[in-house]
Formats: sequence, C-alpha cells, structure tokens
Amino acid sequence: MLDDSGTDPVVNQRPPVIFLMGPTASGKTDLAIELSKKLPCDIISVDSSQVYRGMDIGTAKPEPSVLHESPHRLIDICDPGEAYSVGEFVRDARREIDGVSAAGRIPLLVGGTMLYFKALREGIADLPAANEKIRREIEQQAHDKGWPFVHALLAEVDPAGAAVIHPNHSQRISRALEVYRVSGLPLTQLIEQQLQKGCGVAPLEKDYRIVQLALIPADRAVLHQRIEQRFDIMLQQGFIEEVSALRQRGDLTTELPAVRAVGYRQIWAYLDGECTYDEMRARGVAATRQLAKRQLTWLRGWTDLHRLTSDFTQHGGVLTVDDILLKVLEILQSSAIYKNAAG
Repeated sequence: MLDDSGTDPVVNQRPPVIFLMGPTASGKTDLAIELSKKLPCDIISVDSSQVYRGMDIGTAKPEPSVLHESPHRLIDICDPGEAYSVGEFVRDARREIDGVSAAGRIPLLVGGTMLYFKALREGIADLPAANEKIRREIEQQAHDKGWPFVHALLAEVDPAGAAVIHPNHSQRISRALEVYRVSGLPLTQLIEQQLQKGCGVAPLEKDYRIVQLALIPADRAVLHQRIEQRFDIMLQQGFIEEVSALRQRGDLTTELPAVRAVGYRQIWAYLDGECTYDEMRARGVAATRQLAKRQLTWLRGWTDLHRLTSDFTQHGGVLTVDDILLKVLEILQSSAIYKNAAG
C-alpha cells in the first residue's frame, strides 16, 4: 500500500505525481496516452536514450502524430555528442514537474530508466559514506524490536524525514537513521543545506504525493516475443540508416552514452564490419532482453508499488489497455487523485 493511501491528511494535501514504470516493450506509452485522455495529465519521459535528438527509431519514440496529440516532455533535449547525467535529469524533471503542477495538471512520468526514477524520488545529495558498525547496530535494534520501533527512533530526530518513509521500509529507515548518527544532522536538514548552497535536489516525495505504477508482463516469453518483433520492425523502419547517419557525423564514438544505447551499439558494430547482419540482429534482441531483465529486477525490489499484471492479445501482439486502465483509475481514485481530477 502507498504511504499516502488516505491515512495521513498532511501527505494527501500534497499535489500528486504519477510514476508509470515497466520493462521495455511492456506497453507503457500506450497506457500513458490512454490515461492522459481520462485525466488532466502531462507526460514526462523518463528515458535515458529518448533525450537525444536524431535517435528516434531505436529508442521507440512515439510517432510525431502521437506526440502532437499527447506531447512528451524531456524528449529530444540534447545532442548525442553530449553526456546526459542522472543529476541533469533530476533537475530537468523537477522543473517540468513543478511547472505542470503549478498549471493545475498532473505530472505523469513514464519510462523504463529506473535509476532516473529512484534518483528523482529520493533526491540527490552528497551524504556521509556508509558506516557498517552503525548500520549493524540499527539492524540489531530492528531485529530485537521491529522496524516500526526504529522508525519511531527516526521520527524523534528527523520527524520530516520519517513522515515520508513507511514504518516497514527497512532500507530507507536504516539509511536515514545512519546518516543522523554519523553526522549528527537529520537527512532532511543535510539536503536543505545543500539546496541553500545551490547544490543537490530534494526528494520529490518531500513536496509531492507519488503514486507508483508498474506494468509487469504476465508471461516473460510473450515479452521476449514482443521485443523480437519490435526490433525487427525497427530494422524495417530504417534503424540501420538512423545509426549510419549518426556515424557519418564524424564526431561520435562508441564511448558516448548515446551510442552505447541498446541496439545502437550492435548496429554500429555491424556497420564497422565486426559482425554479420544476422549476428547484429541476434545481439540486438539479446541486449534488449537483458535490459528488460534488469528493469524487472529493479521493480522486484521497488517499494510502495502498484504492480499491474499486463496481458497481451494474440492479434498483432498489441497490449490490451482497457482492463489495465480501469485498474489504474481505481488505484488513483483510492489515492484521491482520480476523484479530485474528475471533480
């Protein structure tokens, strides 16, 4: 369950933000677009490759006609020759979120770059290094008296921080209390000090009420099939020509994050004569499957998450969104988002 399921009126007063996560090819974009038709949502992309201009096919950017109807923020914001960091994303995303919310609309963050989601949710700050001795002491207290007891200890020294951490969220409770015992200052105060100095970004949950959703495929084999089909479609659409155009610029190398993106580095190697077409295709599909596996691993340990088991029709392998959309609206209604937005 969410921390802000209605039991804390202070949390409920915060403006809402929706996270929609999931592995590649799970149908996040389709669901986000349908959701934006039901609610006053503005979509913000959370994708480390879609930020780059000229990388459209291989990153599965929505078609221009789709973007015209449902604009996505943080797409095409930098050149492939630039390295876009997680810190830059957090600052850019926070600016977009604040703007969308100030306009009375709901920020809907959609993508599969889990590190971006994590950094945005938890904030960015230079914190004390881990102290194993203190961490073991905290874990022993939790073992003896339970994590709600340790959460109460945290609330005594950092009430603002404890207010946004669930009493059973062991990892975050432990880290926040560890930071206090190492530095003598609450985690929230350390972050505030950095913000005053012009560095660091506060956790999003400090100012917003986050509802986290994830599309989890019901059948991994079907997801793998969708990944293979989509890669083939990308090749048919001109993926190789897209990578060739990037190579022809002359200023891009395989050391850049943009070129290392899944699919791009395999085609780059093919164009360099390092593998055959069939080998390139097989490597590209395998790399995409590995990406999906890593994304699912992130989600397996994600807290306060509504997991939506996705299903697929047999006709064209297209994600059926109607039933999932109804479930999402039920979740948002229980979180006082759908009801409020609907008036």
